[in-house]
Amino acid sequence: MVAAIFVYMGLGLITGLLAGMLGIGGGSVVVPALVFVFARQHLAPGLAMKLAIGTSLASILFTSLAAIRAQQKRRAIDWSVAAPLGVATLVGSLASGYLAGFLPGVLLKEIFGVFLVLVGLQVFADWRPAGHWRLPARPGLMGVGLGIGALSAILGIGGGSLTVPFLTACNVDMRRAIAISATLGLPIALFGAAGFVLSGQYRAGLPPGAFGYVYLPALAGLTTVAMLVVPVGVHLAHNLPVAQLKRVFGVLLIGVGVQMLFGA
Repeated sequence: MVAAIFVYMGLGLITGLLAGMLGIGGGSVVVPALVFVFARQHLAPGLAMKLAIGTSLASILFTSLAAIRAQQKRRAIDWSVAAPLGVATLVGSLASGYLAGFLPGVLLKEIFGVFLVLVGLQVFADWRPAGHWRLPARPGLMGVGLGIGALSAILGIGGGSLTVPFLTACNVDMRRAIAISATLGLPIALFGAAGFVLSGQYRAGLPPGAFGYVYLPALAGLTTVAMLVVPVGVHLAHNLPVAQLKRVFGVLLIGVGVQMLFGA
C-alpha cells in the first residue's frame, strides 16, 4: 500500500505538469497507470478500468481548478468561448459518465487503447489542423462542447486532446486554446466523475476506500502533488518550447495504447 501511494504521488506530478503545460488533464497517463496498479491489487480487469477512469476524472477536477487559477492570473482565458463550451460539456459528461459505468470494462479498455494510439500519433507529429475555420456561433459551440464532454467522460480525460485541435482549426492562438481547454476540464471532470460515482454505487467487489467508481486513496495521492505543480506547467507553457517533449510524450502514448489493445 505504501508503494502504491508513492505511485499515486508520482502520477500527480506528471498530471499537474501536463495540465498546466499542454492543456491535457493527464488522463491519458493516469488511466493506464491506475489500471496497472489496480491489477497488482488483484482487481478484476473490468472493474480496474472503471475505477481508473472514475478516479482520473475526479483528479482532473482538482488539477483543472489549479490550472484555471494560474491561467486567469495571466488573463489568458477567453470566457466568451469557454463559457458556452463549458455549459455544454457538463451536460455531455454527466450523461456519458453515468452510462459508461454500465459498459463492459473490456470495451472501455479497447476504446481507450485506440484513443491513445490516435492521440499519440497526433502529438508525435505535432499535427495541428489548418486554421481554415472560424469559431461557430454559440449554438455551434455548445454542440461541439456536448460532444467533447461526452467522449472525455467515457475516456477519463480532461478533453484537451479534443478541445485544443478544434480551437486551433478555428484560428485560435495555441496558448489561448490551451487556457480554454484547461477551463473545460472542470465541468468535464466534475460531472463525469459524478456519473461514475452514481453508476458504481451498488457495484459488488469494490475495494475499501472506493466511492462508486472513484478510489479515494489514489485520488488523494494524485491531487496533493498535482495541484502544487500545475503553476509550474503553466509557467513552462508560456516560456519554453515544448516540441521535443511532445514527441517523447507521443511515443509513450502510442506504446501504452498498443499495450492496452493487445496486452493481457
